[in-house]
Parts: sequence; structure tokens; C-alpha cells
Amino acid sequence: MDITIHRPEELTETHLGAWHRAMDESPEYANPFLAPEFALGIGRHRGGARVAVLHEAGQLVGFLPYERTALGTGRAIGLGLSDCQALVHRPGVSWDVRELLRACGLSVFEFDHLVAEQRPFAGHMTGLFASPVIDVKPGDGGYAQWLRGAYPGLARTTLKKERRIGRDVGEVRFVFDERDPRMLRRLMRWKSAQYRRTGRMDRFARPWIVDLTEYLFRVREEHFTGVLSVLYAGDRPVAAHFGPRSSTVLAAWFTAYDPDLHYYSPGLMMHLRTTEAAGRHGVTLVDLGRGDKEYKDWLKTRELRVGEGFATRPHPVAAAHRLWRRPVRGLRNTVLAHPRLRAPADRLLRTAGTLRTSRHGRPERRTAP
Repeated sequence: MDITIHRPEELTETHLGAWHRAMDESPEYANPFLAPEFALGIGRHRGGARVAVLHEAGQLVGFLPYERTALGTGRAIGLGLSDCQALVHRPGVSWDVRELLRACGLSVFEFDHLVAEQRPFAGHMTGLFASPVIDVKPGDGGYAQWLRGAYPGLARTTLKKERRIGRDVGEVRFVFDERDPRMLRRLMRWKSAQYRRTGRMDRFARPWIVDLTEYLFRVREEHFTGVLSVLYAGDRPVAAHFGPRSSTVLAAWFTAYDPDLHYYSPGLMMHLRTTEAAGRHGVTLVDLGRGDKEYKDWLKTRELRVGEGFATRPHPVAAAHRLWRRPVRGLRNTVLAHPRLRAPADRLLRTAGTLRTSRHGRPERRTAP
């Protein structure tokens, strides 16, 4: 096995074609976060972005995108943003983890959404976690009929709320692939306010994430397309979602809604409308991402497994990194895994968000106007 290291922008059309073929040959690698286009987007904003290319008998057989720090620690590319990570490879290919890390110049490689089928990394996983997905089966009779067939328990309530918002605000309409960048900026403002209101880290307070999202919105390729979906009531945007899709998989990424209309459950409407429309556009799987949320339990048809952990080779930096990072991840996972701990933690974050908003009068706008 020969391994060469490249910056994402150095990849040739031959590299990209081989990477796309590896995605097509294995269903577990069809997720858009595993496409080279996502790595290229991250590489525009993260100087440490690299791709390890595996060669076997003169053939390009595998691709590992990652980020490297000056100290030689590494992590899956887009860690904290990506909901799916893997060394994308052709069927039957294996590798030695220490040899891979040595070639990458890494003492440690951290991941948190690694495809569970990555057997060489299995011994380095500290935990496996559920990642809910929806198997999409498009209907022939339109949205209402699809909803009644796919989610009979939710159909009556959801359709009733859609009729109500139609009467109160304006006729409901849905655009699966909205190309107006102003709607993307509105979504980011909604999401930014939601992060602060709930005490979470505001991702869109970071200019590079705003720039990355706007860049991915413009990508239109078979294996990666940025899809913005918007739910309107009349001419008023009610809710929106932005996420990447491949030819068969749509990743649920950023969803937000107008908080003044929360009593209509616009977030749930958004997920249901997006799923139904995705099926009509050739998507067979919607990946909801790792995490325990009530709406995911309502919508999922099954669960995939993703791994969290640290692949290491003997090195002092690796030992120090594990001592620092593992307890932090362990504490977070303990809280998230136990409802009795998760609920008080969530209330504390919301209270902190409310106090922060009250202290400053109103949330600061940090995204593009």
C-alpha cells in the first residue's frame, strides 16, 4: 500500500473520479459528507486540510480527508460539522492504521461520526452511537397522501396545523431547491438566534462557517449538491433547511424556523415536507445525524451506527491529547445518554441563553445581512 498526501485543491480529475467511483461502489459511502466536494469546501477555509490517497497495484483505491494541526494531531475533516466520516475506499481494501497515521504525519486521529464498517479503526473506537435515518419511499398521490401512509400518527395533527397556518398567515407552499441566497442568509440568522436562545455555541458567529455554507450552497454536482428548502405561508418564509445531498442521500444539517410562528410546529412541517420532496427527486435515504431528539424518534425508520474515538500511534503528543479530550467527550456522552441528566442540562443552557439575550437587549446579528 502506497500513501500520498495532498491538499484538497491539489486533487486532479483522476483523483476525483476514483473517489466518486468508490462512493458509488459501497452504499455506506454514499453520504454527501464523504464526497470530495465537502473536503474541497473545508480546504478553502482550513489551512490544515489534507487528503491521504491510498494506492494499490498502481490503482487509486482509498481517500481519507482530515485536518492536521502544527503539533501533528489530526481529526476527521469538518469535525463538529460533518455528520459522517470515513476512509472512502473500494470494496476489499484494508489498511494498517499506524502506517496510515505515519504517512499522514499524525500522532492521533480523532473522529466522532465514523462509519461503523471501518474495521481497521474498530479497535480505536471508544463508543458506538445511533444515527437515525429515514428510508424514503416516494408516494404517487402527493404530499398529504404520502404523509398519511408514511406517518399516520403525525398526519392528522400536521395537516391540521398546515391548514391553520394557511388560514392565519397565507397559503402554504414548499420549495425543495430554493436558489435565492437571501433565504439562506435568513436561515442562518434564524439558526444563529436559536443557538444563542438555547445556550448552544453559535456556529454562524464564525465567519468561516458562514462562508463555507454559502460556498456549499453554490455547489451543483452529482455526488454533492447544496440543497436549500423553504416552507412559505403566502410570501412569508416560515421555516427552512439547508443540507448537502448526493445522488441518493440527503443529510439533514441546518433547520430553523420563524420563532414567532412556533405554535404551528414549522420545524416538524419542514422535515416532513423535505423528506417527501427528496423522494420525488431521487433520494432514497435521509440521514438525520447522530443525536437524541424527539422529532428524530418520530421520523426515523431505522438507525445506523457511527463510531467515536481516537486512532493513535506511540507518541507523547498522542498520549497528552487522549488525556485531555477523552474525559471531555466522556462527560458529554454521559449527559446526553441519560434523560435525567440531559433535561436539567438543557434547561441550564436555555436559561443561560435567555440571560445572555436579556443582558444585551436582543441577539446580535453576526451573519451576512
